[in-house]
Amino acid sequence: MSARMPVVYLPHGGGPWPFVDLGFPAAEMESLRAYLAGLPALLPATPRAVLSVTAHWEAAVPTVSSAAQPPMLYDYYGFPEAAYQIRWSAPGAPWLAARVRELLAAAGIPSAEDPVRGYDHGTFVPLKVAWPDGAVP
Repeated sequence: MSARMPVVYLPHGGGPWPFVDLGFPAAEMESLRAYLAGLPALLPATPRAVLSVTAHWEAAVPTVSSAAQPPMLYDYYGFPEAAYQIRWSAPGAPWLAARVRELLAAAGIPSAEDPVRGYDHGTFVPLKVAWPDGAVP
């Protein structure tokens, strides 16, 4: 039997702050960075995958990314050029996307899937800090 994993709130701060100096107060940003970087150690086991529910994706119905290798989606503007060069190579989890859709359907909630949607900054910023090597889908 696998360990039951908690639901965790993952704040992402402002834009791509951990990877580009945006002039935010250093102490506040270090506190957030330490929280995110320490997250894996707080979990009972390494997750098989992370389900990220992001507020940076609007659709008519709940839509699940089913991309096996999601690209980067720089859904912000006006930042230094380095903000658009950030890479995070975590694989997607199509099996998890399918399971989420099954559970939504069983609850009577219509959903859709998008096989090309990339990681927006609400997902890649906190997860790149927590799992910088992209080992967890």
